[in-house]
Amino acid sequence: MLAPIAVVGPTASGKSALGIALAQRLDGEIVNVDSMQLYRGMDIGTAKLQPSEREGIPHHLLDIWEVTRTASVAEYQALAVDTVEEIAARGKVPILVGGSMLYAQSLLDDWQFPPTDPTVRARYEARLAEIGVDALHAELAEVDPEAARVIEDKDPRRTVRALEVIELTGQPFQASQPPKDAPPRWGTRILGLRTDAAWLNPRIELRTRQMFEQGLVDEVRGLVARGLVRESTAGRAIGYAQVLAHLDGELSLADACEQTITGTRRYVRRQRSWFNRDPRIVWLDAAGEDVVGEALKTVEER
Repeated sequence: MLAPIAVVGPTASGKSALGIALAQRLDGEIVNVDSMQLYRGMDIGTAKLQPSEREGIPHHLLDIWEVTRTASVAEYQALAVDTVEEIAARGKVPILVGGSMLYAQSLLDDWQFPPTDPTVRARYEARLAEIGVDALHAELAEVDPEAARVIEDKDPRRTVRALEVIELTGQPFQASQPPKDAPPRWGTRILGLRTDAAWLNPRIELRTRQMFEQGLVDEVRGLVARGLVRESTAGRAIGYAQVLAHLDGELSLADACEQTITGTRRYVRRQRSWFNRDPRIVWLDAAGEDVVGEALKTVEER
């Protein structure tokens, strides 16, 4: 099959634009690797390209889940693998675009997910209810600092899952994941967009303020009517969590916007740390004058 191309990197680094440019030049189709863009109706806050912005390029695995559904990396992996192979079977180049770390790794590697045990998980969920997510995340940091570093400290589901895996396997959470020096699935060529804070932070702030101006609050109100709640996977997404807190009277609109900017920057630091550990990535300067040309040159050389 034709080798896919993956475009990864931090939020707001230009992945979507590069993905479309590569698809146009290489006769490709785009496969979404952004976990929150899987949800129907989560458009403004995820910077999801609308059909009119996709330049006629087919996009796959957007808008497949309702906001009431709990995200599943394993389910995404199965859908995405089938999608990539179907695109390649038609003679098109699959272009994998997104910065969701676990989702990217599940697609790029033949990742066999670790076991689960309802009893063990229930015990940690009870502990979560007892002490709260911050304290449980601190307990994770004591037993596995690396896992705590890559898992959002406000993410109760992944914190519980990491502790469950550690107990069941007797190994650090990261040990359950495939080594990053193994050849990527399908011989995928992985391109990363490298950024620095001086260039990226103003882009994050501008994009966030534009999201609020373009109607993010109204978007969230509509999703609440469809079942969005703060405790759900979708309800914890950056931007959506802050707007939900605003709608509940806990944050002013200005504070919701500022906390979204801060949360996005914090998430970017985790993305950088995660992707920087992958030696298979060929890094491109996101602020370069001809990032598309550099990407095409890299693909052709490999």
